[in-house]
Amino acid sequence: MLPLQGLKILDISTMLAAPWASTFLADYGAEVIKVEHPQNGDHARKYGAQKDGEGIFWKTLNRNKKGITLNLKAPEGKRIFLQLVKDADVVVENFRPGTLDKWGLDWATLLEANPKLILLRTSGFGQDGPYAKRGGFGTVAEAMSGFTSINGEKGGKPTLPGMALADGVSSIFGALSIMIALYAQIQNGIEEGQQIDINLYEPLMRLLEPQITAYDQLGIIPEPIGNSSLQTAPRNAYLTKDNTWVALSGSTQSITENIFHAIGRVDLITNPKFSTNEQRLKNVVELDEIIGNWIKQFSYAEVVEIFSKAGAVVGPMYNIAQLFEDEHYQYRESFISVKDNDFGEMRVPNVVAKFSKTPGAIRHLGPDKGQHTEEILKEKVQLTDEQIQELKKMGII
Repeated sequence: MLPLQGLKILDISTMLAAPWASTFLADYGAEVIKVEHPQNGDHARKYGAQKDGEGIFWKTLNRNKKGITLNLKAPEGKRIFLQLVKDADVVVENFRPGTLDKWGLDWATLLEANPKLILLRTSGFGQDGPYAKRGGFGTVAEAMSGFTSINGEKGGKPTLPGMALADGVSSIFGALSIMIALYAQIQNGIEEGQQIDINLYEPLMRLLEPQITAYDQLGIIPEPIGNSSLQTAPRNAYLTKDNTWVALSGSTQSITENIFHAIGRVDLITNPKFSTNEQRLKNVVELDEIIGNWIKQFSYAEVVEIFSKAGAVVGPMYNIAQLFEDEHYQYRESFISVKDNDFGEMRVPNVVAKFSKTPGAIRHLGPDKGQHTEEILKEKVQLTDEQIQELKKMGII
């Protein structure tokens, strides 16, 4: 019995941000029906690396979902979809604003089918405003959120992240928003359905609050500073004697003092240039040189042992392969092997987080296109085999 069992979600979205949001809830037992166009399917099936012609990321991006095909532009497809809406708690979509209206699936129509429906609408710039009609991808959101202006080497150009950062952050906020809306219905007795308007840039801005508020109050416009930080010092990447990069942070005064103890420089605790975080930020170049010169005299194992005994915080800067080798990650089952029809055994990130009473579970990986179409249409729409075959001939499914 999974904690979200009984929650029913129709996911008609494509690509990353919105599908990820429903996946996080599927991990905890929500029944998510992933709807794809019968011919085109979801573009995410071809996103990123492929193996034997099959998209690898698709398998975990849409795990724990049932897959159906349905042409929402066709009248018969629209009719079937609205029948599915009647049985759903949530619909997740990420089409350009106005698209659902054009298909005759506007909010009023959806609400007529299900007065308590929650509709998560993910878009590049939101449902209204001067940019609402623009197409939006995470790359543009990362640029226009201000993130790229602080990311990259010191003195270098603004740098995009090497991952789907804006999509990922938006998806987490999207899943949270769905649960807030459901809580309002269940706990506070709100009977009406509601729309949730989320975009790709505002969630990322929420993580830039230190930089945004510093500009608002002090007029500071931050620039890329590599591995350093504008908020705390020391904080950087340092190379050990055996050529291992380690990340170190002194985010609190006590931890910084532990670092000074570890490197045998207790005098720095009372040195006016390094005694407070404010002063350390002003003299960060000199401080990094002191710490870096000490670390490069020792192997990674020695650095970790010395710092750990002193109560300081340090860790290796892993590449992806090294993630699978870490004994702590293995113990915590940060990755789990799941059987897949195409790839056999596949190691994927485990469910986040660990609940003591109501844990989630990975029951299966992303579905084949239309894998559960007949099952869903028979169960939820009460269609016969003959009717389903006719829909196939018409290109509706």
